[in-house]
Amino acid sequence: MVIKDSINAKGTQVSTNYISRDLSWIKFNYRVLDQSKNEQRNIFDRLKFLAITSSNLDEFFQIRVGSLYNYLDYDRERIDYSGLREIAFKKVLFQELQDFCKDQLAVFTDQLKPEFEKNDFTIVSKEDELSKEENETVKTYFKKTIFPMLTPMTYDNHHSFPIMMNKLLVFGVVTINRNIIGEQRRLTLIQLPTNIPRFFEIERDDKILFIPIQEIVRWNIFKLFRNVEILSVNLFRITRNGDFSVEESDDIDEAFIDEIKKKIKTRKTARVVRIEVEEHYSSWMMKILLGRYHIDESNIFITPTLMDFTCLWQIVNHPEFKNYQNKLSPPVQPLALAVPTGDESFNLLKYLQKNDVLLHHPFNDFKYVLELLEQAAEDSGVLAIKITIYRLAKHSRITNALLKAAENGKHVSVLFEVTARFDEENNIKEAQRLQKAGCFVIYGFNKYKTHTKLMLIVRKNSNESITRYVHMSSGNYNEDTARLYTDISLLSTNEVYAQDISEFFNVITGHSEPGDYQNIITAPGDMRRKLIELIDHEAENARNGKSSGIVIKINSLQDKDAIDALYVASQAGVPIKLIVRGMCCLRPGKEGLSENISVRSIVGDLLEHNRLYYFHNEGDPKVYGGSADMMVRSFDRRIESLFLIEDKLSKQIALEILNLNLLDNVNSYTLTSDDVYVKNIPTQGEPIVNVHKDFYYLDKKKVLKVKLF
Repeated sequence: MVIKDSINAKGTQVSTNYISRDLSWIKFNYRVLDQSKNEQRNIFDRLKFLAITSSNLDEFFQIRVGSLYNYLDYDRERIDYSGLREIAFKKVLFQELQDFCKDQLAVFTDQLKPEFEKNDFTIVSKEDELSKEENETVKTYFKKTIFPMLTPMTYDNHHSFPIMMNKLLVFGVVTINRNIIGEQRRLTLIQLPTNIPRFFEIERDDKILFIPIQEIVRWNIFKLFRNVEILSVNLFRITRNGDFSVEESDDIDEAFIDEIKKKIKTRKTARVVRIEVEEHYSSWMMKILLGRYHIDESNIFITPTLMDFTCLWQIVNHPEFKNYQNKLSPPVQPLALAVPTGDESFNLLKYLQKNDVLLHHPFNDFKYVLELLEQAAEDSGVLAIKITIYRLAKHSRITNALLKAAENGKHVSVLFEVTARFDEENNIKEAQRLQKAGCFVIYGFNKYKTHTKLMLIVRKNSNESITRYVHMSSGNYNEDTARLYTDISLLSTNEVYAQDISEFFNVITGHSEPGDYQNIITAPGDMRRKLIELIDHEAENARNGKSSGIVIKINSLQDKDAIDALYVASQAGVPIKLIVRGMCCLRPGKEGLSENISVRSIVGDLLEHNRLYYFHNEGDPKVYGGSADMMVRSFDRRIESLFLIEDKLSKQIALEILNLNLLDNVNSYTLTSDDVYVKNIPTQGEPIVNVHKDFYYLDKKKVLKVKLF
């Protein structure tokens, strides 16, 4: 998929130095799909990654395709990085999406399905695959459980078109009553229930049969129609636009929450951007759907096999197969934390008064962050806790600790980002719990989404002095995802950090204007400018014959100004190594533009989520960690922060994180100058480096010697 020479809406050839954000994302999902093809993984691991590609694709249609339709529907101009206007880009984008879905289906049908039987399970798609007794069991399940939940909704001259819910399986049944003269065809829509498992399970000897509920309904659908002829039965699924923005409002409390609730509801009736449908569907039915949803045939995605692969989680997580699930190694003690084994009296608050601790999750346990907050909630000397929250675990120890702190009379301030995508309802619920307990809760910050991850704890010591504890992170305060995402977090009582973060909280929770921070870079405002200054400084060093180098590890690279600065630095001779997990709009290795830039992506057992920025600075490196990617939204529409890592050991750990990511030859892909991602495979005799395993075995002496240039 090469788009450096594109054709715009007027048929004019366009040259661009940037890769399309959306097309780059599709390539990322291909890298996830590649995990499903890996025969070294067991079948359940491969099914898991296939399910992930499906949920990724759902979100892409809801948000990115939904965003494109926001332009198309309201005649707003949009020029993609590829140089294409809205309509021309939609054509290219949907063709790439169609191709991806075909590849996705081929992986399931040709590579995974043949492995089911030998792994003691199967997915049943036909009634004759069941024995007589099994068929009776299924019929009983339909009669007692499914049938009472089904509600046929007819659309004809006397009935309005029913609202179909987002991402639900629906049967469109076309019928006719030939006993009535002039009777026309009717379309009846039947949504399948979501509060029962997607598969009905039957044990047969040593095998488990997974029977999709849509097939059970299909086999019995005649029971919903009496005295009419069924012409066709068509399973389909719609995806609606989920992209919305909250209007700026001076009233940032109840009115703001009400606005969020309204927007969440609109997702249920928002415009349709995709229809998945099984093959051989009724053209008469489809004509109705296309007309009602104002879409065309490019929005139709034909699924000849199992629809919506997210249902595969039921198989992956089945208790019978738990021994086959990929188990992560238990976390190891952080290099910077010297805790005697079995020391139950260890006090983290006291330890941090003399030591910075850099944690690398999940290799280092997130419990240290939880324990810091829980100790602070109970410690009589703690006066105040301030924290930003973006996403929480469903049963959050963070919330419980904050509630305990408020109960113990401490001042608790929580900046809750209630617009965290698809977590809005959970965040509102948790925020209201805290508010009722007496916590000071701030719901967002005007038009900016709060994405930064910061915590400040203020404690009075026995000698009346004050110690401020800070936690700065790339990841959410979420103990569930902390076991699955790679993130860094820094615990410190460094007064420079404390002053910076205290000032930052005053800015984002009050009306203070930001001043000059010493050790943090913030957005909106200064982040783009300061990062570009750091890039430009390396370029100037290279021009002057001094040593230089840049290594950046992020989730996404999309901001044109930052990309252009990296291009200029490359042309000045700066070696630049980028580790970008997801979409990357920069073209590496292009002669005269970016030949000194390399780009790699890490995709494997863990979701790469940490962000690190390294600038060589003539051998005295500046290393920043934090929450921000190099994206327009991060720089202009989000409250973000990056923190300078000053402590020597913490900085060396950060360098080792970057170093092993650059050496990885198990989970990594290299982006070529032709916009193709190539899997890195160790050559014969080459040491195997696996970033998702090797961090469990760090050697402190080696870490202290690591250099990137």
